[in-house]
Amino acid sequence: MMSTIKNFLIDGNDSPARMRIVRRPCMENPEPAVKLDIVEQIATITLNRPENRNSMTPDVLEALAEVITRVRDDREVRCVIITGEGRSFCAGADFKSVGGAWDGEGEFQTRNERSFAMYQPFLSLLEVEVPVIAAMQGHAIGGGLGLAVVCDIRVAAQDSRYGVNFVRLGLHPGMATTWILPRLMGMPRAVELLLTGRIISGTEAAEAGLVNYAVPAAEVLTRARELAKEIAAAAPLAVRWTKQTIYQGQQWDPPTAARYEAHAQSRTFETEDFREGVAAMLEKRTPRFKGR
Repeated sequence: MMSTIKNFLIDGNDSPARMRIVRRPCMENPEPAVKLDIVEQIATITLNRPENRNSMTPDVLEALAEVITRVRDDREVRCVIITGEGRSFCAGADFKSVGGAWDGEGEFQTRNERSFAMYQPFLSLLEVEVPVIAAMQGHAIGGGLGLAVVCDIRVAAQDSRYGVNFVRLGLHPGMATTWILPRLMGMPRAVELLLTGRIISGTEAAEAGLVNYAVPAAEVLTRARELAKEIAAAAPLAVRWTKQTIYQGQQWDPPTAARYEAHAQSRTFETEDFREGVAAMLEKRTPRFKGR
């Protein structure tokens, strides 16, 4: 097993039953961007940039893609939990350093591809054959909520904030949220959430069918682990194939939806409203949209 974990550090007891694996930290930040613990056939992935609300920074995206590949290829893993350090599960895009896919520069097709590529590490969770539980111990906004809804089960913190606030930033939604949310919540509630960009509490999210459970923040990971243990106790091949059948029966195709959204999202990068929406968010004021 040691030879299969290139570019990872092993910390503590390295037996197959209990292993702690983290992506090698970068020079700028000695802490790993994403942590991976595998204990009793349950993998826990932890986004580890609390100072930046676990947003979609390049180091988080790169590290997450590597860790998901590791989990996907580990046939001993029976369930995956994804969570975050600090008060946020994931804040979505890192607008503090607007650039790359978000800057509105370059050819349209280039921006389109950059937009989709930014979401790809999150969407790679769809390639994990075993059940994935989002332990949303804190806020999940925009693409951060998108990360949660590509998981199979969601446990939210009662008082944390959840929503797809794209339109409040002058931006088209991404992460396949326009496709997935109607299937989770029903069309009327999903349409309302997407078109208003409203932020709701974990309790409201549970009532609306967006999450499976809403519990006190301190109990989120505990509840997720209880669910993971229950899943891990079932026959592993039956679980994998049952998950596959469930989604095939729903004509499950979030990647295609995300690709279409990236095209539409790239159009909004060019607008004055998008620049105003991001500026207003960073300046903590109400945006003044002009429809151009």
